[in-house]
Amino acid sequence: MNLQTLFEKFGRNASLCTALGVSEATMNAFISPLRYKNKMYLYGVNTDIGYNSQGHYLYIGPPNPDITAVSDGQYILCDSKKYRIDRAEKVYNGSTVFYIWAIIREMVEIEEEDDD
Repeated sequence: MNLQTLFEKFGRNASLCTALGVSEATMNAFISPLRYKNKMYLYGVNTDIGYNSQGHYLYIGPPNPDITAVSDGQYILCDSKKYRIDRAEKVYNGSTVFYIWAIIREMVEIEEEDDD
């Protein structure tokens, strides 16, 4: 079984979206909350996909779409949640991109109050 098959079989459906919310590409990827090495989970919350201590997640996904080259405003959409890409790098197998890993952060949208 190759890595692409694992993404398709076990990964979560996600989309790379523009700042206007238009989906540019879809993919299956692994998204998991990051955990501290010292196992101290203070000030965290449980989420649908696991424990989230400060809103940072590990993304492991296919080479395409290339999320290492995103522009300002682009984000990953997964299960109605938006994630900003803080850092992304390609992992190579020889000269071929094997997968992309990234540190992503859940975007919290602030609702504006009416001043009426």
